[in-house]
Amino acid sequence: MERRDEDAARRWLAEQGVRQVGEGWVSGGEPEVSLTAGEVAHSWAGDVFAEDLLDAADQVRLAFGLLDVLGEYWVTCEIRFANEAAEGPLPADALWDGYRRRLERDRDAEAVTYSLWVDWFEDRTTSATAFAEVLGHDIGRVVTERTDALLRRARRVLECSGPVEWTVKEPTYRTALRLPALHPAVFRGLRASFHDVYGDLEPASALALLDQLDLPADTQHLAALRHVLAAGHENHHRSPGAWDEAVRSCL
Repeated sequence: MERRDEDAARRWLAEQGVRQVGEGWVSGGEPEVSLTAGEVAHSWAGDVFAEDLLDAADQVRLAFGLLDVLGEYWVTCEIRFANEAAEGPLPADALWDGYRRRLERDRDAEAVTYSLWVDWFEDRTTSATAFAEVLGHDIGRVVTERTDALLRRARRVLECSGPVEWTVKEPTYRTALRLPALHPAVFRGLRASFHDVYGDLEPASALALLDQLDLPADTQHLAALRHVLAAGHENHHRSPGAWDEAVRSCL
């Protein structure tokens, strides 16, 4: 499916006069001028959603194909803009299927996880829905089926889930405890929940989860995180100095 999306995106770019040459890109209007993938994304990704011959779901799939080709976070920004536009929202099935499938692939997913983190998870109007769609609804299947693809998706979402409201993500974290292979990712999710500017956790219940993780005793920041949670601190930025004090006390 992803390959089909990528091929469609390359054909669409060619129709716009844009083609890849070596490590760069050129446009038909300026064949001697090399463009970066970022420049292509900024110049053309938004135009996908003006394609009258495509329905909204096909526009979403084409946009994700561009993401596959270009690997640029800006493509996800255009997807978000289209979702929030007057013509939106985008079809939820196509939107979240696009995220899920790319979170499961055995290739770089930095643009996708960054998009989830800063655009969907930090926004309290979208974080609960986004988290449920990319992991919350499926966590039971993840721990039951344990396929490589599902585990990749779970790890990536857990690790960037710091800004998601605690009441939304805590049941998913708790279910993930049933699978030791996810324990390091749960730990990183808890750590991000404390350190992110918009991170959210409840110290007592976060500490209870932390104490159930099967991790090496010398895991970096494990002792310090336990210390700040036991002291009742909710967030690094709302408790200035607490983390440094915890690190010193654990030396």
